[in-house]
Amino acid sequence: MRLLCSSSTPPAAANRIFSAPTPPRGLDREVAEASPGDGEGGGTVHVAVGREREKGAELVRWTAGKFSGWEICVVHVHQPSKSIPTLLGNMPESGANKEVVVAHRRQEWEQTKKLLNYYGNVCRKMEVKMSALVIESQKVHKGIVDLAKENGIRKLVMGAAPVTCWLKVNSISKSSYTARNAPPWCEIWFINKDQHVWTREAVEFMHSVPQVDQQMTVNPDTQLRKTLPYNMHTTVEGIWSKSDSLHDSIKLEEESLYVKVVNVNKEVETLRNETVDELLKRKKAEAEAREAIKKTEAFEFASALEIERRREAEGILRCIREKQSEVLKKGEEAEKEMQSLKACVTHLESDVQKGNYNSKEASSELKDIQASITAMRLAKQKLSRQKMDAVYCFERWKNHIQGEFISCNHYTGYEDMPQLVVFSLSDVETATCDFSERFKLGQGGYGCVYKGEMLDKTVAIKRLYPQNSHGRLEFQQEVQVLGKLKHPHLVNLIGLCPEAWSLVYEYIPCGSLEDRLFRSNNVSPLTWKIRVRIISEIASVLLFLHTSKPKMIIHGDLKPGNILLDSDLSCKICDFGISRLVSPYASSCPRFRSNSGPKGAFAYSDPEFDRTGILTPKSDIYSFGVIILQLLTGRPPAGLVGDIRKAVFNGNVASVLHSTGEEWPSYVAKRLADLGLMFCEMNSRDRPGLTTKLVKELERLQFVEEKPVPCFFQCPINKELMHDPQIAADGFSYDGDSLREWLSNGHHTSPMTNLQLSHLQLTPNHALRHAIQEWVCKS
Repeated sequence: MRLLCSSSTPPAAANRIFSAPTPPRGLDREVAEASPGDGEGGGTVHVAVGREREKGAELVRWTAGKFSGWEICVVHVHQPSKSIPTLLGNMPESGANKEVVVAHRRQEWEQTKKLLNYYGNVCRKMEVKMSALVIESQKVHKGIVDLAKENGIRKLVMGAAPVTCWLKVNSISKSSYTARNAPPWCEIWFINKDQHVWTREAVEFMHSVPQVDQQMTVNPDTQLRKTLPYNMHTTVEGIWSKSDSLHDSIKLEEESLYVKVVNVNKEVETLRNETVDELLKRKKAEAEAREAIKKTEAFEFASALEIERRREAEGILRCIREKQSEVLKKGEEAEKEMQSLKACVTHLESDVQKGNYNSKEASSELKDIQASITAMRLAKQKLSRQKMDAVYCFERWKNHIQGEFISCNHYTGYEDMPQLVVFSLSDVETATCDFSERFKLGQGGYGCVYKGEMLDKTVAIKRLYPQNSHGRLEFQQEVQVLGKLKHPHLVNLIGLCPEAWSLVYEYIPCGSLEDRLFRSNNVSPLTWKIRVRIISEIASVLLFLHTSKPKMIIHGDLKPGNILLDSDLSCKICDFGISRLVSPYASSCPRFRSNSGPKGAFAYSDPEFDRTGILTPKSDIYSFGVIILQLLTGRPPAGLVGDIRKAVFNGNVASVLHSTGEEWPSYVAKRLADLGLMFCEMNSRDRPGLTTKLVKELERLQFVEEKPVPCFFQCPINKELMHDPQIAADGFSYDGDSLREWLSNGHHTSPMTNLQLSHLQLTPNHALRHAIQEWVCKS
């Protein structure tokens, strides 16, 4: 097998049918006698094969059968791909990496070698001797011609298109190109599907001159004269000269014919284009003529229709004029009757005015009486509230002095609280301008909240969706129960309107906890002490609601948007007990729960309530846990529990704390994070309930920084308050997270004595942990 370098690309061949030159008369017999027969052995026949193995194998088998005993030389043109496959897709060779290009070229040559081995196996099965010639070229037909010229191929077998394709003047197939441009001494057999299509004969006498030159070093004329007689020498020279002139004349005829064919093709193409243009113009003119005819017909039809309509309009106009004259006569008669009736109406109007005046006086007196009653009720309610607030402040001051905690049940006052004010539908509509969008403060799953003016002050009116509520009587009874709940951190419920399914609350103008957390109005961030105080206030409200008598109250929709802040940044919770006003079927409906708040409020909902539809106090505990974690981090609720759980597990709570302008005490942050995660357990049985002791601990967390931490409560490693005291093998107590980090860094010695630890097991120091908690509560 011989691998040749890629040859230079030959010039483009003319698109014409090649006709091999016919040798002079008398010499063809000599050539035929000198050429071996098809079935005789003793020569080499070249077979041009491509990448398709089946077609190439059929061509080799046909050649072996036709040229029995001949050696077969497989001729193959290796075509390197123009694009290189890379990780970024196919790229041109100039834009790809050189190493990738070299590897791809090596792989292409390996495929070519496998192809030649396949043809070798085919010849080996037929017991035929085989060799191979390979050339690299971008065009197969040019590569075949170059191989024929460079290697002096005398007999070539190659595939060809059917005979009908050879009749096309502009055919530029591989076979036609090879027939036109192959050297004249090469005899080419064209085969199509094991059928011999045609043969381009070789002209042997044209190649004899180079052979003689290769064999002799002296003057060829002198050598011939020495070996041949004079008359034979003359005859050969004449034959050579005649064959040369004959070949030149044939070439000139072919070129002239080709030029004529090309000119004829150009003329035909020009005439064809002109014909197509003329046809397009004619079609366009016909379309325009048809369109004009259509428009003319439409115009004639419209004119006829307009004439018909005008006739009908004239007839209708005559009828109208006749009826108008009749109406005028009847109008004169009616006018006479009208004058008589006017006198009667004037008398009746005077009577009606007197009645209206008396009615207005009565209604104004009734309104004054109702306003007086309402003002008296409000004054009584205000006095009761002021009394309760004064008692609360006094008890708070007293217990702060004595170090005792205020019981949340102290605020329950079902018996002494006055009845709520019942407003009419007209009062609520007047206060909200018929529930105008300009007065709307917000909207949720339970209803819409409007701002209004009632009883000479600004109020917030929450209008519930009636389709989700109980009956009107039951609704009014439940609202009366909620109105008796009084706590300093609950929004005061002033009254209700059963007709509009509305509740009237006091208006808190300072916004919600959600606005302050995410600083929607560019307000200053809350300090950690204010955040801890808000957490303790929420805890006291939930404990108050969950322990209220005779029936506990579940908030059911606790979130930062329902926690309002007054001017002192003290929280006031609204929408408490709304779940009592909503029917159980509506509150358990998935569609209702998915629309019960703005986007993101679903993260505060208890997962167990989402599964069962049953609302329990642990549902409020879950929402409270999410709010604690938000106050710690200042982040949205989505994915917040998982992030803080991971930070606590890694002992890196400080990385998720929100910057409040001052540093969080480590114990406070760790304690609130632990409580928030316990409150956010997926199973309600794993969540702790709110107790008086826990609320007391939360209330005093805001003062933990005012007292220095005793040294025996500090971890020897990080010198901070121990959150999880653990006893090591050396007998000393350390913070659990700090000691585990010490051991995980490869330290197996005591942080205190620097001696080797006998074991790495840790024992919880419950006594020290209890003492630390007691110290935190008392501080």
